[in-house]
Amino acid sequence: MTGARWRKSSYSDTNGCIEVAGNLHGRVLVRDTKDRGGATLSFEPAVWSSFVDLAKRRS
Repeated sequence: MTGARWRKSSYSDTNGCIEVAGNLHGRVLVRDTKDRGGATLSFEPAVWSSFVDLAKRRS
């Protein structure tokens, strides 16, 4: 994704995890740290925010 500013998850370890690019063209992008050229998931910001909030409550 051209122009995406990727951030590595603070929960990532040496085995990798995910990277997130916030709000590119109104979308939040997510990819696998170990396969940066692979598939990228795209979410509406509100959906991503709901997912993150739920994950925080479950951890």
